[in-house]
Amino acid sequence: MAAAVPPALRLADVRCTFVARDDPGQRYTAVDQVSLAVGAGEFVSVVGPTGCGKSTLLNVAAGLLMPSSGTVEVFGEPLQGLNRRAGYMFQTESLMPWRSALANVSAGLEFRGVPPVEARTQAEAWLRRVGLGGFGDRYPHQLSGGMRKRTSLAQVLVLDPDIILMDEPFSALDIQTRQLMENEVLALWQQKKKAVLFITHDLDEAIAMSDRVVVMSAGPASRPIGEFAVDLARPRDVAEVRSTPRFIEIHNAIWAVLRDEVLKGYRQQLQMKGA
Repeated sequence: MAAAVPPALRLADVRCTFVARDDPGQRYTAVDQVSLAVGAGEFVSVVGPTGCGKSTLLNVAAGLLMPSSGTVEVFGEPLQGLNRRAGYMFQTESLMPWRSALANVSAGLEFRGVPPVEARTQAEAWLRRVGLGGFGDRYPHQLSGGMRKRTSLAQVLVLDPDIILMDEPFSALDIQTRQLMENEVLALWQQKKKAVLFITHDLDEAIAMSDRVVVMSAGPASRPIGEFAVDLARPRDVAEVRSTPRFIEIHNAIWAVLRDEVLKGYRQQLQMKGA
């Protein structure tokens, strides 16, 4: 019998506990007993209330944060240090303001030792693929929010990572630009079929883009409390798919689990503000 293919990314019983800066005796557990796997070529989204540790999990997967306990594996191998098989698209701006769009996209290749001419050629090709072929000489302040996000996407994909980690990458965009970016990501993913771990607050976005949606409980000590397969046909248009009966059915099933956690998280935030 053929050996089972390990997932691209596996988190097993991960816990992350932090010590308060102003009081070393105080500890806060962000996530606890988190087990999560993303198969090669699979698009998985994680949703949950504000403060449930979604970004913490992404940092663990990237190797930027070592868990207090538990293990992380990348294609069956224990993760040690940075996850060099992953590309990370941050929620906040990640472009270097003193470099042009082309120079930003080619930077990662140059840091890896790719000759400048080859790095420039690959960067130009990726700018064209994200619809910015004529904007390589523009600096970040000369680009719209959507164009900066496209540049950031090219910056990640030019490195051809096996795993793509995305932390609410489109949350700051207007709805029209956001849907365009979502469709672009899906089209590029359809071509390459990389493993994607996608963090979002938007349940509609999670369902429209994913193969599977994982629901996290409210913090502290947040953990997965639900996992839902998304069996909508691909390729998808994120705007059109939201009006289909099956989309609505999946949305209702996930929201039935997520709703109480969102309310719980909201009440906790109010208590913290009143403290």
